[in-house]
Amino acid sequence: MQTQANKLQELVGAASSGEAASRTKFIAITSGKGGVGKSTISANMANILANNGYKVGLFDADIGLANLDVILNVRIDKNILHVLKGECSLNDVIVPIKKNLILIPGESGDEILKYSEQFLFERFLEETKVLDDLDFMIIDTGAGIGEHIQLFLEAADEVIVVTVPDPAAITDAYATIKITSKTQSYIHLILNMVKSEKEAQLVFDKINKVAQANIGNGLKLNLIGKLPEDKIVSKSIKQRTLFTNDAPNSLASLDMKRIVNNLVYKLERKVLQSDTNKSFGSFFKRIIEQF
Repeated sequence: MQTQANKLQELVGAASSGEAASRTKFIAITSGKGGVGKSTISANMANILANNGYKVGLFDADIGLANLDVILNVRIDKNILHVLKGECSLNDVIVPIKKNLILIPGESGDEILKYSEQFLFERFLEETKVLDDLDFMIIDTGAGIGEHIQLFLEAADEVIVVTVPDPAAITDAYATIKITSKTQSYIHLILNMVKSEKEAQLVFDKINKVAQANIGNGLKLNLIGKLPEDKIVSKSIKQRTLFTNDAPNSLASLDMKRIVNNLVYKLERKVLQSDTNKSFGSFFKRIIEQF
């Protein structure tokens, strides 16, 4: 007799195989400490990708401080926790932001990771097929080295750590890199709020030197880009807008476009080496099955 676990495995297998299977790229953006601009970067990166014709989902996985709805200036009534509880469908919580861009609201509390009840989770996985046409899923995780954060980082295709040129932030970023290196051998860095490209490179070189000397394990760090200390960014945050919309030709926006170009180039090269099919359902399964 087939068990529910067998059925669940078959469901996930069917959702991630075959000609119509999703090839969504999962990009997790994290930081060692709060206040370094991680969520602002997540939202603007998703915006640039959408502007370039990619279908993008923005998943607010910052458990404890989900705030992308505030940054994007949208109102949400329900989030993914309500779906996992069986109180609504996934379609009910998806928020269209603009053409090619949707928001999947998270829950400000770790209760989201406690709902793995078999029947409800099977239904949830079935519903995630509505997201199978996404090219990118940007996952805005929490800050720090908590276990639930690491689950998202382990399951992602690419991990980006955001930090600023502040000693405490750099120390916390290194701690995040050290923990993440146990499951990810290639980690990107974004240096935010820097005065110049030279400063960004110096901070990166410092982190990389310490990492290579103390972590090893074949870890490769990549400075995928930097963002300046810019009043335009601060203004957009206060106004609940995106600086890549407000000032598309500003230094910050041009730097963000370079970051996105670097990321897309990296992923295009990587996809030539692997034909693995992934969907949001299979991604989320890897998170929930840890509990």
